[in-house]
Amino acid sequence: MTRPLQLAACLALAALPFAALAQESAAAPEPADSTGAGSAENGRMLAYTCQGCHGVTNYVNAYPNYRVPKIGGQSQEYLINALTEYKRGTRRHPTMQAQANSFSDQDIADIAAFLSSLNQ
Repeated sequence: MTRPLQLAACLALAALPFAALAQESAAAPEPADSTGAGSAENGRMLAYTCQGCHGVTNYVNAYPNYRVPKIGGQSQEYLINALTEYKRGTRRHPTMQAQANSFSDQDIADIAAFLSSLNQ
């Protein structure tokens, strides 16, 4: 009876470094690429859902009674910082946090590359 318990304890101890590493990775997300090395083409596809609220095309807002900021033509740095802050929870808006949490750092760079390329 003692043998299975010893084996289980050994396995648990062996797994501890991996669990700690996973917790560290989850607790400290990598910062988004601030160099602007995103793909505007991929960003165009990812930013499709942004149009519903931000109305990227000619800045027509789907919710006229609610002020939504203009994002088309903003700088890549601004867009990367804003999405990263929503993702980390340091900038709060439930809808934007949900959207940002669904994006990888590369997705954020791609979206920023596309939106910053719009001249409107």
